[in-house]
Amino acid sequence: MALLPSPTSCLCHHRAAPFSPAAASAQARPRRGTLRVAAAGARSSPTAAPMEARPAAVGRRRCECFDLHQQMVPYAEAYAWQKSIVKRRIGLLDSSRDHSDTLIALQHPPVYTLGSDSNEDYLHFNKEDAPFEVHQIDRGGEVTYHGPGQLVMYPILNLRYHKVDVRWYFRSLEEVIIRALKSAFSIKASRVEGLTGVWVGDQKVAALGIHGSRMIVYHGLALNVTTDLTPFQMIDPCGIKDRGVGSIKQILQKESQGRETDDILLMDIAYDSMVKEFAELFQLDLDTSPDCNFQEIRKLQR
Repeated sequence: MALLPSPTSCLCHHRAAPFSPAAASAQARPRRGTLRVAAAGARSSPTAAPMEARPAAVGRRRCECFDLHQQMVPYAEAYAWQKSIVKRRIGLLDSSRDHSDTLIALQHPPVYTLGSDSNEDYLHFNKEDAPFEVHQIDRGGEVTYHGPGQLVMYPILNLRYHKVDVRWYFRSLEEVIIRALKSAFSIKASRVEGLTGVWVGDQKVAALGIHGSRMIVYHGLALNVTTDLTPFQMIDPCGIKDRGVGSIKQILQKESQGRETDDILLMDIAYDSMVKEFAELFQLDLDTSPDCNFQEIRKLQR
């Protein structure tokens, strides 16, 4: 699909109606059962027109959803968790028993991650004396930052049951974010031709990074909700030097002349909207584990 046109003016978003955290929080949460390619903003080539919702399926594929969106999970542990799920899922392929996808939503303590072939020239510090943990992992793309206030979502999908096209998958993740920002916050986000991720004006609000093995894709997306953007100044995020980084909170405060926001509520609203759009676009039946505890999950899966 083609990238959407890049913004042509400084009016980077509009409001269809005033954003109301109280009204948004009153919406029902998704109920149980209802609902190394490019990465971290690496350069990409244009592909085709705006994504359209896929038609509703007669029977949706199940997706186990681990709701940890208000919990801090160390990056190394989350990465090991993903790898263990991928290993288990690959073991089910040959017997056609891979019947369920996975979605993990969480936050990370401050950490920098680099793709497998990242250029360390994009770091503004000595890697041996870094301000936060640094992890080099098996996704593509350059360096990015994860930290509190950033909603990180790791879908682990078998593309054989969706569309065997990694570029389509990447653009679909971008579309989930664009739709979620519009529906929850009336923020008009878009793609930028030649780049990946999701943008509001010239500010990047979400980065993506994926890797795949036998068409099972993992890693995912990071959406800046209430994130402290200062740590991004220590890197060239995604190797991009001429554009900035933004957050939902920053955009809403600018629109409202500095009105204070409830950070926990903003994260809840962002999560609810993202999960809803994810389930609809990929036509998945989410089997959500509410109030789950990461340490208990890891014990059960070892």
